[in-house]
Amino acid sequence: MRIAFFSTKPYDRRFFEAANADSTHELVFLFPRLTAETARLADDVDAVCVFVNDELGRPTLEQLAEQGVKLIALRCAGFNNVDVPAAAELGLTVVRVPAYSPHAVAEHTVALMLALNRKLHRAHNRVQEGNFALDGLLGFDFHGRTVGIVGTGAIGQCVARILNGFGCHLLAYDVHPHPEAEALGVRYVTFEELAEQSDVVTLHCPLLPATHHLVDAAAIARMKSGVMLVNTSRGGLIDTRAVVDGLKSRHVGHLGIDVYEEEGDLFFEDLSDTIIHDDVFARLLTFPNVIVTGHQAFFTQEALEAIAATTLANVDEFERTGQCGNAVGDR
Repeated sequence: MRIAFFSTKPYDRRFFEAANADSTHELVFLFPRLTAETARLADDVDAVCVFVNDELGRPTLEQLAEQGVKLIALRCAGFNNVDVPAAAELGLTVVRVPAYSPHAVAEHTVALMLALNRKLHRAHNRVQEGNFALDGLLGFDFHGRTVGIVGTGAIGQCVARILNGFGCHLLAYDVHPHPEAEALGVRYVTFEELAEQSDVVTLHCPLLPATHHLVDAAAIARMKSGVMLVNTSRGGLIDTRAVVDGLKSRHVGHLGIDVYEEEGDLFFEDLSDTIIHDDVFARLLTFPNVIVTGHQAFFTQEALEAIAATTLANVDEFERTGQCGNAVGDR
């Protein structure tokens, strides 16, 4: 198949060309993000391959369908950026990578927790300036602390295994409890109970209408004073303005995010020579107890190899059968 890749970075090309070493497919790499306007670049292709910040609303899908595209291959697990009912109506099959390396995201999540707690970002900057004072760098033991895990799929379970090794008490909220998590000693509670009892809250659930702004002002008010909040899932799970208010009042003691609800115009680009016009995001960066990474939790050798292999396997299956086991159904 001839596949147009949108939002392409050098590492995408490297890993997908390696996965396509036998030249089974013709890969066309495009730099722009997919929108209704850029969809016209997908000319004379059978499929498009897209990422988390590509826009696949009805206008984009209609343009793709008009051009003869039959398959939309997501090189990620989430599909909140796709109008799935519209795709089905237009005869477009949407496939995804449901799992690549849950360890990559889980390990990044715990790295954020440790860096926030022990203030590694501040300590590093101090040492660079010859300042070896410890004032202001006081942390706490994770051993014995209560961590609330929202979403216990593959990534949430990996986080639970790591934190279980630390000696944490583990709570979880999930609409579908997992026996594997319970075997680790995870105790399932309501979201309200998790918010009230946890010293650390970490988010690992998909972004759906029911989970949009799951962490809002009311949820933050329920949390312990000084709570640590970590999000490596999807930015829209958090009401950023409410979290900023929580940081200002010191009710939120630490914030670590690898995703941001308005990240589409920010992440994956070098904006070091430009002015960031998102005032909410700019305000986040002013807090000393906040660490923001640019959607890099997935970014490991193993994960990128798995993403490329699974994406092309999805294309192979669709080409052979017209169907795919990793197809996204109508929500």
